[in-house]
Amino acid sequence: MFGLLKPCAHSAARHGIDPSAWQAHMCGLCLGLRDGHGQLARAATNTDAIVLEILTEAQQSLPSPRTAAGPCALRGMRRAEVLAADAPGVRLAATASLLLGAAKIRDHVDDGDAHRLARRPLTRVSTRWHARARSAAAPLGLDVEPLIAAIESQLRLENSPGSSLAELTEPTQVCAAELFAHTAILADRPENADALRDAGWHFGRIAHLADALEDLDADRAEGRFNPLSATGTTPEQAHALVAESNSLLRAALSRVALDRTATVRWALLDPLGGVVKRLGRAAGVVHTCATGACRTQAAALPVAAFTQRPDSDDLIKQPSLLEGLGIICTQYCTGYACCAEHTGPCSGRRKEPWMNCCDGCGNCGCDGCDGCGDCCDCDCDCCDCGCDCSC
Repeated sequence: MFGLLKPCAHSAARHGIDPSAWQAHMCGLCLGLRDGHGQLARAATNTDAIVLEILTEAQQSLPSPRTAAGPCALRGMRRAEVLAADAPGVRLAATASLLLGAAKIRDHVDDGDAHRLARRPLTRVSTRWHARARSAAAPLGLDVEPLIAAIESQLRLENSPGSSLAELTEPTQVCAAELFAHTAILADRPENADALRDAGWHFGRIAHLADALEDLDADRAEGRFNPLSATGTTPEQAHALVAESNSLLRAALSRVALDRTATVRWALLDPLGGVVKRLGRAAGVVHTCATGACRTQAAALPVAAFTQRPDSDDLIKQPSLLEGLGIICTQYCTGYACCAEHTGPCSGRRKEPWMNCCDGCGNCGCDGCDGCGDCCDCDCDCCDCGCDCSC
């Protein structure tokens, strides 16, 4: 399971939203991948693609259809009402997940991260998912060829000396922009397409730069390509671009006619604000509030700057693709991750049980906070001063 966004359950009440709404969308996407493309396709589930479901539903006068889902280990073997697999938003999200999953597999193979015996079968999976994405896009009216061309141009750009940061982030931005815009077509609200395309463009830049910032130290130590190192961009400069895109994304969404604004705020804007804050702390950028409503001062906040060249012993080993798939099968698909500390399949970091993370228990220490947004570890923007100071 991949993605940047993770809405916080204990902030849902502030927007009048049932915290289980995110799970309903995520499970709908997972089952949509299974029903349309086979069990293995469930490994491509991408939490950022869920935003496509939410944006599609937010533009419709009626909610997307729901269906009853059977017991699942990731829900503690509980049944649930989830989005129907044939809902337009789910089908678009599944197409996006297959495209991104195929690109991620191909990237691992091209980087030499996969064992030589695994390269051929993994390449076949990537090719199959590309073909599945093409066939799934056609009934939705989505022209997927420009997206595939953009994804395939990424490796060429990375191997071209002198590529600018804007050129390196453009393929991700093109894909996100067109996918965001197509939610307006599926919802029969074509007047929203241009604004959503702008929002997707900036979401793509945030996603690409966030990944580059988080992987910077490990990429330097392992000698892997990183767009920041390749272009001489400092973490502070990258964070400034992320913050800029966050503001411009919000401005673009303000031009979109939505029937369910609160859901978009909770599932997209609040998590992005948390991402900006988290990356700012890591990059050594001190968070300050322009209005003073947060009552935060620069000196009061700890700063954890990026190290220039960390010792390899201090780095967490990132799982290979096969190791990551093994973790997903043994810890995620069995429900082990729900109730026990486990290893993240992408980062290799140890993670708390899901049942302890943002489950709305009220134990995160939000009572009596001063609005700084740093009251819990989820970076959820749950303490909102109303000033949009994350940007």
